[in-house]
Amino acid sequence: MREAILIRGARQLLTLRGPSGPRRGNALRDLGLVQEGAVLIRDGMIVDVGPARRIENLAEARHAVEIDATGRVVMPGFVDSNTHLLCARPRYGDVGDFADRAAVSLDACRRLVRSSPAATLKFRAREVLRQFARHGTTTVEAKSGYGQDESSEIKMLRVLGAIHHDPLGVAATYLGMFAVPPEHSGRSGDYVNEVCSVVLPRVSKNRLARFAGISFEYEAFTQEQANRYITSVRASGFGLRVAGYPRMAVEAGAVTSDQTGPVEREDAQMLAHSSTISCLLPGPAFHLDTGRYPSGRVLIDEGASIALATGYNPHSSPSCSMQMMISLACLHMKMTPAEAISAATINGACAIRSSETTGSIEYGKQADLLILEVSDYREIHQHFGQNLVRVALKRGVDLCCTEASCPRP
Repeated sequence: MREAILIRGARQLLTLRGPSGPRRGNALRDLGLVQEGAVLIRDGMIVDVGPARRIENLAEARHAVEIDATGRVVMPGFVDSNTHLLCARPRYGDVGDFADRAAVSLDACRRLVRSSPAATLKFRAREVLRQFARHGTTTVEAKSGYGQDESSEIKMLRVLGAIHHDPLGVAATYLGMFAVPPEHSGRSGDYVNEVCSVVLPRVSKNRLARFAGISFEYEAFTQEQANRYITSVRASGFGLRVAGYPRMAVEAGAVTSDQTGPVEREDAQMLAHSSTISCLLPGPAFHLDTGRYPSGRVLIDEGASIALATGYNPHSSPSCSMQMMISLACLHMKMTPAEAISAATINGACAIRSSETTGSIEYGKQADLLILEVSDYREIHQHFGQNLVRVALKRGVDLCCTEASCPRP
């Protein structure tokens, strides 16, 4: 049994406690805020949380290892519900100038993923995960998809399984329908048949993924082919993730509808009357300078449930900072700081079906939490581009500290 940990002195403790499902409407602005709060942790789990006066007087707290959060914000670790963690970065010279990178990145990534040994992909992924951890993310969703053949996709998913909890929680998605690989050029039907008849059953049998995804970024598939894939995903027991086409996501009963740009109001209304979570990715609009940010305000006002994510990949959104996404959400998507924080924590956890263990600071959940170098949560979005994380705990272990004096029970 590890020593208990007491986080004490928080000026603002954002617990995000509340209903188990994703927050909508006014509930997005309820952060479960405790002024002058404290958290007691044992064996990597939260055992008590509340006002400092009560928590610090508990018998177990008196003998705990203390982490001083005096004057700072304590909140749940970020849950990044959309990343391409294994999207290998080509050399800059291989992909031309800035304006051309998005167009050629798919081919470059495919070649790198296929040619890289699993050990190389694992090493690169762990390097990126360390950056996520330093910026306060404690759980991520991560996709395959760039391999685009059976052996490469299985290799990617096995790598994601191997790095789960090392150091972050990783929820894997098999992105089977993304683009047609060159060996199937002009024969997309053959590729879809291979995905549905061979790869999906193998992924399911070996429990290599929690979700299966389909993207319409390249408009490579017909409606009939998409429907066949969705039917196969359901039969295999995966949660479905759809990038683009929110109407299709709702009709298919998808867990998420991933959005990099605006949505029509009628689509927002459909999402509001469904269980599908709209996963908003402002990173590409910023990095590619399109100005077409996701419709955060519209979706919230219509009553849709939303999550906020980086959409990390080295080409269209090369940022692992959920703090930056909160800034973009507040500055360009007309969201309030509280709404953005809820979308980046508890709703992100709901989007990857992990809300029973993470996304809020409540009894019985993992001690995944942050101490930030601000005294008020409403300051976070004002420090865009700055890392405010002082301490990031994953199951009670500090992910950021390298000093021997840091508490590592």
